[in-house]
Amino acid sequence: MASAGTGTARAAGGGGGVLLTLCAGQFLMTLDSSVMNVSIATVSADVGTTVSGIQTAITLYTLVMAAFMITGGRLGRIFGRKRVFAVGCVIYGCGSLTTALAGNLAVLTVGWSVLEGIGAALIMPAIVALVAANFAPPDRPRAYGLVASAGAIAVATGPLVGGLFTTYLSWRWVFAGEVVVVLVILAFTRRMSESPAGGPAAPGPLGQQGVAGEPAGGSRGWSASLDLTGTGLSALGLGLVVYGVLRAGSWGLVRPKDGGPAWLGLSPACWLIFAGLFTLRVFLWWEERRIARGRPALLDPAMLRNRTLRGGLTSFFFQYLLQAGLFFVVPLFLSVSLGLSAVETGVWLIPLSATLLAAAVGIPRLLPHASPRRIVRLGFLALLGGIVIMIALLDLGAGPEIVTCPLLLAGLGIGALASQLGSVTVSSVADEDSAEVGGVQNTVTNLGASIGTAVAGTVLIASLTTSFLAGVRDNPAAPPDLAAQATVRLTEGAPFLSDQDLEAGLAAAGVPAPTAEVIVDENARARVTALRASLAVLALVALFATVFTRRIPPRQLAGSGRGPSATG
Repeated sequence: MASAGTGTARAAGGGGGVLLTLCAGQFLMTLDSSVMNVSIATVSADVGTTVSGIQTAITLYTLVMAAFMITGGRLGRIFGRKRVFAVGCVIYGCGSLTTALAGNLAVLTVGWSVLEGIGAALIMPAIVALVAANFAPPDRPRAYGLVASAGAIAVATGPLVGGLFTTYLSWRWVFAGEVVVVLVILAFTRRMSESPAGGPAAPGPLGQQGVAGEPAGGSRGWSASLDLTGTGLSALGLGLVVYGVLRAGSWGLVRPKDGGPAWLGLSPACWLIFAGLFTLRVFLWWEERRIARGRPALLDPAMLRNRTLRGGLTSFFFQYLLQAGLFFVVPLFLSVSLGLSAVETGVWLIPLSATLLAAAVGIPRLLPHASPRRIVRLGFLALLGGIVIMIALLDLGAGPEIVTCPLLLAGLGIGALASQLGSVTVSSVADEDSAEVGGVQNTVTNLGASIGTAVAGTVLIASLTTSFLAGVRDNPAAPPDLAAQATVRLTEGAPFLSDQDLEAGLAAAGVPAPTAEVIVDENARARVTALRASLAVLALVALFATVFTRRIPPRQLAGSGRGPSATG
């Protein structure tokens, strides 16, 4: 049962200012990666490093967030969610200021990858708990939908924001602007209702409270409550899994790529993922051992046996996998295949943001008693429909307008998922467990996004290479030795290049004009084939995701605690 303080807060309801503050926090946490992705070349030149150096910083940012999400949720339980949210904002703001002033890669890494990553790990689990503390159960689907849509819109508008600032001002102004936004968020934080710090003692089996061993009073005895061993194990395990997934595109997932590293005949990415999963299993064993001894734990493994929570987390995983994969493939099509600028690419992604927001807001408002299971299932089917339509339209060879209808449909799907899943996961457990759920939820979504990008990229490059080589071999206009030369040069994967960049590279290399024309034509065809293959894999994932929607409850959960069929 929720505490009296929490119940009072919910009875009062969460105002528009509180919701706007939480949405701004979620938007800010998600904006950085998409902004940085379109500004890599400019940033690398400004700080005196290489493109690979900036990509390393991006990878580290993802790793830091994923590694400390569960710990961030636990800190919220110990010190209070509002306080941890505010501290996270301060750390994040310091990181943004450091990044804006960075003169070299080391300072950029400290500011963006480390400080902002730690700040995000504190803020994002707290957001989930603060929605539960500030909104009554009937209002939560809409609130969670808006918060989730704020993050998705940040991904969609990031290229536009990054392109505008990079082209007309400087990428540094994005991070300077984040400092101002953080200050505004902090000013509005005091309006939020807070659930009490400390909560129950150790997180015992679901439905039980007050396990002996956790110091009362929130911050008193915090070092004992934090479970430093569990923190280290979870951070190491999650970090290894995410890093392995991120490197799979370069090293290969199981079979090592030609010329790449190999450990005992397998790709290092495979071993890293295996080691991370093993470490996470040790982490769960450690948490069970602490709870059995009556000591506070970082996470209650019994929570993961909650059927409804597992269903919500699984759907979250697939949502972010599909979302990240789509946001990887579509901008490539617009910017590389069609040669659009970063600003133009961002503009053509706006239809997705519009329908996403409409669905996230409209479904809870117009259909407050709709079945979450049906909405989530329809959301995945809408995503599937948008992807399938895009595959079909790629064959038409038209301009950027062919993405409009698919993105409108995909936006509806993502918005439908956003309107339900946050409420499903938090409503499946007691309110005092909402911060822990937030940590696990954000870990799952980060993992899904990492896998989505890695899978889409790996399939894209592999298909591009295969299709290009087959096209060169079968093209009667190609010189006899071109296929053999291409096979040798593309063993590590064909680069996804625009016609203009490829023509410039071939001219600089002194390739004869007839040969260059064959290469450019085959590369253009191979690009479309690769995009279609990558989208086809995402379509299969969307279809597979509908199978797991049966774990979503058929009706809205009543409120705090577990609803029907929560365990099993």
